[in-house]
Amino acid sequence: MSYTVDSITVLKGVEPVRHLPGMYTRTDCPLHIVQEIIDNAADEALAGFCQRISVTLHCDHSVTVEDDGRGIPVEIHPVEGLPTVEVVFTHLHAGGKFNKNKSDSAYHFSGGLHGVGVSATNALSTRLEVEITRNGARHKIAFSGGQVIEPLQRAGVAPPKQHGTRVRAWPDPRFFDSPLIPISDLERVLRSKAVLLPGLEVSLFIEADETKNRVWRFEAGMAQYLALQLEEEPVAPLFAAEKYIPPHDENFPAGSGAAWALCWTAEGSPVRESYVNLIPTAAGGTHEAGLRQAALDAIKSFSEHHALLPKGVKLAAEDVFPRLNFVLAVRLLDPSFQGQTKDRLNSRDALPLVVRMLRDPLELWLNEHPEDARKIAELAIRAAQARNRATQKVEKKKQSGIAILPGKLSDCQSEDPARNELFLVEGDSAGGSAKSGRDKEIQAILPLRGKVLNTWEIDAGSLFANREVHDIAVALSIDPHGAEADDNVLANLRYGKVIIMTDADVDGSHIRALLCTLFYRHFPKLVEKGHLYFAQPPLYRLDVPGQGKQRPPRKIYALDEKERDAELDKLQLERVKAENVVISRFKGLGEMNPEQLWETTMCPDTRRLMRVRLPRSEEATPVMNMLMSKNEAAGRRVWMEANGAMVGAED
Repeated sequence: MSYTVDSITVLKGVEPVRHLPGMYTRTDCPLHIVQEIIDNAADEALAGFCQRISVTLHCDHSVTVEDDGRGIPVEIHPVEGLPTVEVVFTHLHAGGKFNKNKSDSAYHFSGGLHGVGVSATNALSTRLEVEITRNGARHKIAFSGGQVIEPLQRAGVAPPKQHGTRVRAWPDPRFFDSPLIPISDLERVLRSKAVLLPGLEVSLFIEADETKNRVWRFEAGMAQYLALQLEEEPVAPLFAAEKYIPPHDENFPAGSGAAWALCWTAEGSPVRESYVNLIPTAAGGTHEAGLRQAALDAIKSFSEHHALLPKGVKLAAEDVFPRLNFVLAVRLLDPSFQGQTKDRLNSRDALPLVVRMLRDPLELWLNEHPEDARKIAELAIRAAQARNRATQKVEKKKQSGIAILPGKLSDCQSEDPARNELFLVEGDSAGGSAKSGRDKEIQAILPLRGKVLNTWEIDAGSLFANREVHDIAVALSIDPHGAEADDNVLANLRYGKVIIMTDADVDGSHIRALLCTLFYRHFPKLVEKGHLYFAQPPLYRLDVPGQGKQRPPRKIYALDEKERDAELDKLQLERVKAENVVISRFKGLGEMNPEQLWETTMCPDTRRLMRVRLPRSEEATPVMNMLMSKNEAAGRRVWMEANGAMVGAED
C-alpha cells in the first residue's frame, strides 16, 4: 500500500466534529449540543443584556432557544469576509469570548472555552435555523450538516428597541444513541440559569405535553433555590453572599470571584451544585476544592478560638465537608475544563481564588452567629471523633480463633450458665477477699482496676481498646450489639448472673453508673433478659452484746443509715441499750474479710441483689445522653440542681 501526499486528508470547517463527534460532545443524546445554544444565551444574561430565555421542544425532536440579548452580529467579518453569524456557526474556535482582557470585550466572563460550542451543534444537526433581531432589522440564515444552505438575508424590519437571537436545531439522530432529550436533565440546566442569575426568567415549552411547561425565576437567587432543595432542616441558617476581586489586584483579574449559598444538615442527602461562568460542573473540580478548604479553615479557626475541640481531636476536611450543602458559582476569566463537555473544572487558580473569597466572610459570619456556629462545629467534631474511632478499631485478643480469657479472671468450675455467676468487683483488695470467700463451684470473680471507661460516646468497634471493657466482654463471651439484635447474641453467654459489686459510697455508685452505661449502650440484651444485678454490700455493722445465755453476741449488717436506724429501734424494743451497741462503718469492700463478704454480699441465702431492668429507650436515652455525654455539662448541672435532693433521698 502506497503512502503519498494523496494519503493526507485535511478536515475543514466543522468536518472534524462530524468525523469524531465524541471528542466534542456527548453522544448518548443531543442535550449537550442544545446546552451550547442555551449557554450562549445565558452569557448574554451574565453580561447584563438579557432578561428572558425560552426553550421549546418540538414534536419533530427539534429544539428552539430564544433570548432577548443583543443578537449575534450580522456584519461582514473583517478577516473571514463572511457574515459574522456564519463564521460563528461554521468555524471552530470562533466566537466573542477570546479577547476577555480587553475592556470592550463582549463577554468578560463566559463559559466558552475554545469556540467549538454552537459550531458543534451546527455540525451535528440535519438543519439549523438562526433568526437575529438587531439594529431595527430581522435576519435569517439556515445550515445543514454544518454547511450554509440558505445564505444570510434580511427578513424584515423590527422595532428599534427589539433585539435577540432565535436558534432552532434539528439534531442528526445518526450521531446519537437516542434522539430524545431527557426532560429532567434539560430542566436542571434551565433552572440553574435562573438560580445563578436572579431576576432572569427561564421558560420551557413542550409541544407534545403542555402540562409539563415550566417557568423559573428566582428573585433571591441561590439562597432561595438551596432552601427549596434541602431534604432536612439545616442545623443553622443558610449563609449566602458573594465577593469579587477589585481592580488592580496583583494575583487575580478584576471581577473574578464567587457567589455562594451554603448550610449544614445532620441527615439526608446533601445538595451540591457548582458552576463556572454559569456552566454546571457536575463532576466538581478545583473550585469545589477551594470551598472545601475555606470551610475547613473557617470552622477550625472558630472551634479553636472558642476552645470547642476535645483533647486529641483535630478537624480535617472530611469532617466538615460531607454534611455541607451548597450552591457555588465562580467567575473565572479563562476557565480550563476537563473536555468539551465541561463537567469538571481544572483551573489551578480557582482553588486559591475561592479560598480567598469565601474563607474570611464565612469566618466572620460564624463569629457573628456564635450559637449557630457552635452547632456546625459540633457536627464536624462528632465526625472527627467518629473518624478517630474508625482508625482505632480493636478486636478481642484471640489465639487459634478462640478468645483468651483474661488472666485476672478467677473462673468457676461449673459449665452450666444458668447456675454460674460473675462478680465484677471494684478493686484488687475486694477482689482478693471475694476470691477467697466465694463458692468456687458457681461464682467467678473479675476485679476491676479504677474507674471504668465512659462508653456512651464510644463506637462499638473501639470498645476493646480499653482493657477493662475488653476483659468484661471476653469473660462474658458476648459481642457488642444493638437493642434491635436477636436474642441469639447471648447464645454463648457464660454466666446467668452478672453482678456488679462495688463499695457503698459515691465512688462505688459512679463505677456502677459507668458499668450500667456500658451494658445499656453496647450489651442491651444482657439487661433486657434480666442477667444484670447490683450486689448490695452493707455500709454498717452493729455489734450487739450478749444478753444472758439465751442471747449470745450478734452482728447485724445494715445497708444504709435508714436501715441502721431501723435496727437500732428494734434493739431498743428488745431493751438493748444504744450505748452498748458498737456501730462500725465500712469504708469499702476491701475492709471485709472473706467470711464477712461471703455472709453479707455473696451467699445466695443471705445476700440481697437488685436486678437491673431495661427502661424504655425513648425515655431512657435522652436522660442517659444528658448524664453521660461529654458535651452536656450545662444540662447535667441544671438537672442536678433540680433533682439532686430526690436522688439523695432515693439513695
